[in-house]
Amino acid sequence: MSKLPITKSSEEWKAILSPEQYQILRLKGTERPGTGEYLKNKLNGIYNCAGCENPLYKSSTKFDAHCGWPAFYEALPGALNYHTDESFGMTRTEMTCAKCGGHIGHVFKGEGYDTPTDSRHCANSISLKFQEEK
Repeated sequence: MSKLPITKSSEEWKAILSPEQYQILRLKGTERPGTGEYLKNKLNGIYNCAGCENPLYKSSTKFDAHCGWPAFYEALPGALNYHTDESFGMTRTEMTCAKCGGHIGHVFKGEGYDTPTDSRHCANSISLKFQEEK
């Protein structure tokens, strides 16, 4: 039994997500670097999960890591769950939405970025939905 607040069948997710969103959010895919809609977004607001609209990041935590994906140094409290990902012959920390379990990306620590946390949350734009501050 799932402990996530929002659970749907594969068919239900396919009905509400685009094929690209489904591939990344539900099947743990990765968008091509440099192609994401929010990579260069500088507007103020909140980045929500594209699957369930759970608030994930404040725009004030976004920074340019020159990695090809939107980067944040800190998520909103309780917004994400973290899991060990040993795919592709490496060990990484996967980030998933705490409400629907959608794959957001990976978090990397100790890379030397000049941020308050020295963490880089490398997020797929397609996993996010930006809500501009009004």
